[in-house]
Amino acid sequence: QVQLVESGGGLVQPGGSLRLSCAASGFTFSTYRMSWYRQAPGKERELVADIASTGGSTNYADSVKGRFTISRDNAKNTVFLQMNSLKPEDTAVYYCNAYRKGIVTGRITDYWGQGTQVTVSS
Repeated sequence: QVQLVESGGGLVQPGGSLRLSCAASGFTFSTYRMSWYRQAPGKERELVADIASTGGSTNYADSVKGRFTISRDNAKNTVFLQMNSLKPEDTAVYYCNAYRKGIVTGRITDYWGQGTQVTVSS
């Protein structure tokens, strides 16, 4: 059974930090690109950051560059999102995503976690 379980969300003051974790099971974690998305009330889900299966490359939304860092530990089947200098506009539900496209078949496999709430407020 595939599971992506996010943790680490909560309430933090502006300028503060949080570290999100996403523990994966039920699939070959090290072969999937991992991403963090977020969705604020009334807005579409947006990509925050992603990291290649080997951890060799990362991408970030412009709004979080220099403040957020994505990383992964393939030995522990876990992906992290370190969030620093948090702003009220970072308030959202944060979702973990696992994505893989088959090299031969082109088949896309896509898994989502249940989300964790991050609230930035004084």
